[in-house]
Amino acid sequence: MAMSETDKNIPVTNVLVVGVGGQGVIMISKVLAELCQMQGYDVKQSEVHGMAKRGGSVFSHVRFGSEVWSPTIPMGKADILLALEWAEGLRWLNFLKPDDGTFIADTQHIVPPFACLDRKRGATLRYSTETPKEVLENVEAGFALNATDLAEELGNSRAANTVLLGVLSAALDFPKEDWITIISKNVPPATIDINCQAFEGGRDWAIRMKENPLDHAEMTANLKTHQARPPELIEAESELRITREWCKSCNICVTMCPERCLSLDEDKIVVLSKPDKCTGCRVCEWLCPDFAIDVIKNPQLKMSA
Repeated sequence: MAMSETDKNIPVTNVLVVGVGGQGVIMISKVLAELCQMQGYDVKQSEVHGMAKRGGSVFSHVRFGSEVWSPTIPMGKADILLALEWAEGLRWLNFLKPDDGTFIADTQHIVPPFACLDRKRGATLRYSTETPKEVLENVEAGFALNATDLAEELGNSRAANTVLLGVLSAALDFPKEDWITIISKNVPPATIDINCQAFEGGRDWAIRMKENPLDHAEMTANLKTHQARPPELIEAESELRITREWCKSCNICVTMCPERCLSLDEDKIVVLSKPDKCTGCRVCEWLCPDFAIDVIKNPQLKMSA
């Protein structure tokens, strides 16, 4: 329900959204801020996005209530911590209210290529080892899910952030129709349907987990942030696909590729010139501003599914 003029002294709600550049942290916080304004709340938003094109840490503070003075959330005062990447969620856990905060996280992990101990496929990665079960046992309320897989089932893995918006909506008392209205305004017109489906998928999942906590506990116990890779798949575990028509010759992927395996051809279109050096690190995919590059994990498995 929208806040009426007679509502006074509604306490401030703090939502902290964190992730990695290119995931949609700013889009999520913008949707939430506009939604709160629609309900009549005073809203303050603060964000850091200078690393968005570098794969670095990105975060956004959203605060709303009857009156909000400061745009930033103090440590230990976040009512909701929404993490689009697992390690970023752990990095910001000390901002979550210890007694009644809600932790929402995608279990996908985005590992910087320079976190590898060697440069071969299947290399040992330096990454947080905490499991969803271990983390959720130490927060008052929490949801952990593989939003990327859920989005892929709907047909677009890039809608994972909207899946998480759906989970977030189950933790806030705003009408579903208003969420959908704001989301539709903030995504490209061609993706409205898939994003609305992703939102509803995430929302329905969260509602089911709230109604059936034992199911959530069982799912969390079996949920992993790392998937073991059979040796026979290491050499063919990823495939880099380029949509030439979408490439705008910006050269960002070529410049930032840690293996120097990309180049521009005679038409100034990106090509995988050294396929034997590609490790499937996904840096090119994350940094491409035109979505011209996709890194398909385990393509053999997807083809046989």
